[in-house]
Amino acid sequence: MKNIYAILTLLFTVTFVVSPALTSPFSGFREDQLPFPQIDPPVQPEGYAFAIWGLIYGWLVVSAVYGIIKRADSAEWNYARPPLIISLAAGTPWLAVANVSAIWATVLIYVMAAAAIAALLRAPRKHRWFFRIPVGIYAGWLTAASFVSLGSTAAGYGIGPTAQGWAYIGIVGALIVTVAVLTRVKSPAYALTVIWALAGIIVANGAANWTVSALAAIGVVILLGLVARMRVSLAPS
Repeated sequence: MKNIYAILTLLFTVTFVVSPALTSPFSGFREDQLPFPQIDPPVQPEGYAFAIWGLIYGWLVVSAVYGIIKRADSAEWNYARPPLIISLAAGTPWLAVANVSAIWATVLIYVMAAAAIAALLRAPRKHRWFFRIPVGIYAGWLTAASFVSLGSTAAGYGIGPTAQGWAYIGIVGALIVTVAVLTRVKSPAYALTVIWALAGIIVANGAANWTVSALAAIGVVILLGLVARMRVSLAPS
């Protein structure tokens, strides 16, 4: 019998990937979900950036199928699978929750992000293309998305600063988490995905909101520098 962790990883990968087809579309919190509606908040990347979910879904499926066929009993894979299972299980109802409650959607996406990062930190060094990279992309997007959700929800409830202030907080918060993760694991895929999200913020805000764009651009430069260092350290001697 296949290892239970491999089975659960495949099961919850499937439920996670299929869930959007069973849920009402979500393109941000509706006006009636927040006391102060957030229409195109500055912390949110341009719409095209969310197309990365196609890559995430597809690669996670490939990883789960490969894992159950080729690495079902791998101790290294099984060490990383439990937090990934938690993240995927929490992510399965996320769209349904987000259509009902911005607060609970924000709580849930932080659970997803924390568990995905834990899986990345445990990811086996071998088989990067089948585990470390897809999980890194998934964790990277959730890192950025969790702060987007926080900024939109907090501003929508009138907590703390304005939406502009929450954009600054969200960008800095995502950078702090990303740099902290990269001090533990060399994952260009994780860093480049956060860069993708920051680039989306720059496009969304442009010159009209140049301070947010500039802060996001600084983040891109910082992370590109870390990726360049990783590429050098990962290069064969």
